[in-house]
Amino acid sequence: MNTAMMSSRISCSCRPQTILCLAALLGLAVPVARPQAAPATAPAQSQLTLQVHVPLVLEDVVVLDGKNQPVHNLKADDFTITEDGKPVTLRNFEEHTAITAEQAAAAPRPPDLGVNVFTNTPTAPANSALNILLLDALNTPATDQVRVRQQMLQYLKTLPPGVRIAIFGLSHHLYLLQGFSSDPAVLKAALESKRSAVRSPALIPAQGDQASDNLSKIEYKTVTAGMAADMHAFEQEAQTYQATQRAQYTLEAFGQLARYLSGLPGRKNLIWFSGSFPLFIFPSISDVPADMMGISDPNKSMATFGDDVRRTTDLLARSQVAVYPVDARGLFGNSIDTAAQTGANTLLPINNNPKAKFGDTNLSLVANANSAFLQQTATEDFAMDKVAAETGGKAFYNTGGLKEAVESVVSIGSNYYSISYTPPQPGWDGKYRKIEVRLNQPGAHLAYRKGYYADDPDAVMPGKKMLPDSPMQIAMMRGGPDPSELLFKVRVTPGEATTDKLDEGGRPDPKRMKPPYFNYALDAVLDIHNVKMPLNADGSHQGSIEFVAIVYDAEGNLVNSATRVGHLTLPEERYAQLLERGLPFHQSIDVPQKGEYFLRFGVHDLASDRVGAVEIPIDALQSRQAMTGSAGQTADH
Repeated sequence: MNTAMMSSRISCSCRPQTILCLAALLGLAVPVARPQAAPATAPAQSQLTLQVHVPLVLEDVVVLDGKNQPVHNLKADDFTITEDGKPVTLRNFEEHTAITAEQAAAAPRPPDLGVNVFTNTPTAPANSALNILLLDALNTPATDQVRVRQQMLQYLKTLPPGVRIAIFGLSHHLYLLQGFSSDPAVLKAALESKRSAVRSPALIPAQGDQASDNLSKIEYKTVTAGMAADMHAFEQEAQTYQATQRAQYTLEAFGQLARYLSGLPGRKNLIWFSGSFPLFIFPSISDVPADMMGISDPNKSMATFGDDVRRTTDLLARSQVAVYPVDARGLFGNSIDTAAQTGANTLLPINNNPKAKFGDTNLSLVANANSAFLQQTATEDFAMDKVAAETGGKAFYNTGGLKEAVESVVSIGSNYYSISYTPPQPGWDGKYRKIEVRLNQPGAHLAYRKGYYADDPDAVMPGKKMLPDSPMQIAMMRGGPDPSELLFKVRVTPGEATTDKLDEGGRPDPKRMKPPYFNYALDAVLDIHNVKMPLNADGSHQGSIEFVAIVYDAEGNLVNSATRVGHLTLPEERYAQLLERGLPFHQSIDVPQKGEYFLRFGVHDLASDRVGAVEIPIDALQSRQAMTGSAGQTADH
């Protein structure tokens, strides 16, 4: 079919002659089950739309029986919810369930699209929840980080179809290792990459190692009561500083992650692998016993975190994030016992005791170390349980089964009930409001968020960037799930050679766009069944579609972008043809040759606000020569 002979009238905000691509591209028409088309006629102008903004509280409730299995088929009448002791009336109730084996078996297999051709067409039923693996290098010794990656690689071998997972890392900042994917091979590559093994500058030693090191450094020396007190005070100050620093980094990371997830619909299960848990997400820092803080002066050290803790609590609540802390150390004991038993510290005369002999163990230091170990372990367990309980998750510790912990989280976190209600107390007074959910069935265990701050969600926080809230901005987030309200295929063709000249249509970041560049041509075909194109009085269909390409670096920074808007006026015959074949579109964008980059391509129907997007690692693209060799095969799809 010769596109030059079409009678369609198409206008574009820039270079309209390129909005139609070569006739050969029509071989990429999107094969999909035909959904209902948009209404053919526009609503009458006399209709009045009244928008009323009513605050709603959304609560996700996981219900497990005595065997830790999800309880299904509950009704709204089975639940009773109170806020600050006052009963509430439910506005919406919905059950979400994990993908069944039958659904997975019936899911379509990924099509062979050819070289450098990608699509956002779903190949498996969408999971009811998003799952995030957070690999915490900030608070986890290196040996335990290795164990986590090994067990996660084992888990991916049995990953259920349709389970969407993203992988983040945490050192002195949060970084994205892999966006949401249900492809085990893609997730495996992220876990095996060098970027997944990061040593943090604030990394703590393994639990007990610090005390063991202190003992080993004072071999053959006497230890007086005054020296022991000074050493203890010094260690307490050092631990307080380190705990404060790590808590600050961790809080910032959780805030960033919550903001990132806030635009994505549905529940998110955040699986936090760590060797230490300095973060306390509580309604008030006073809820934490002083001896549980693990630092010498918790009020002094943590007081500056009050606003951050509150803001993070709000963000996690609004983003529907349930935190599942998993102790990356698995089963472990106190290494100080081993050090004493193996004789590493058995040559210490005890506190200048003249009767002490070499070979006697300094029992005072060992006892203090054991006491510190037990207190720190209790603190860690308390923190994990508290974080999980406050956000509707569950803590996993003192277990070697990290793989089994993730299996449990994905299973229980994908089966839940979404409940919304109008708060009984109107207005935003900034106070913490406690939520209690009860079930009229005995023996069931409920996990849900225990409360929220009544802060105005639309208020601008000083010094904080507001989240993008448009569907297209959310769709184009680096690493986000590929939205599929609009379906398309896109072929990405690399340029023949590098160039130092940038394409005029791009908006590069001058600090990150450094020559030489490769220019990539994007030839897309859009299924327009879900594009809103009402019928005009002259019998034509009219609509506007935005096409956006964004280049991100490995850290998630925007490097380059290109946006074009096509305004279409289609006669009925041409509209019918495009319903069958899809609408072709061409765009191009430059990418630096050196470095690791990701290309995200999206489509936005301006009339309906429907979106579609797909993310493509530049390293996954094959050469132009490889595309030439498979051109005949690709054209058949």
